[in-house]
Amino acid sequence: MLTTNDEQKVIKRERERGRETDREREREREERERERERERERERERERTREREYRREREERDGYGRISIDRDEIETEESRDRETEKKKSRS
Repeated sequence: MLTTNDEQKVIKRERERGRETDREREREREERERERERERERERERERTREREYRREREERDGYGRISIDRDEIETEESRDRETEKKKSRS
């Protein structure tokens, strides 16, 4: 079927509009994907913040920052106690 020159121009314009619509849809899809990625990054940052807060609270609860006696100090203290008891028993 032969079309007139005007009909060909109309068909060409419709195809071009279709391409523009496709490009718009693609841009919108890309923007939604970027937004989803930004949201995922925000969620990862919130998770890291929660982890840091949890660790800080746990350290405070478990004695971080308080005077604590480590294993060597306990062993040294126990040795001194034994020595003291030996001296007392010799006396």
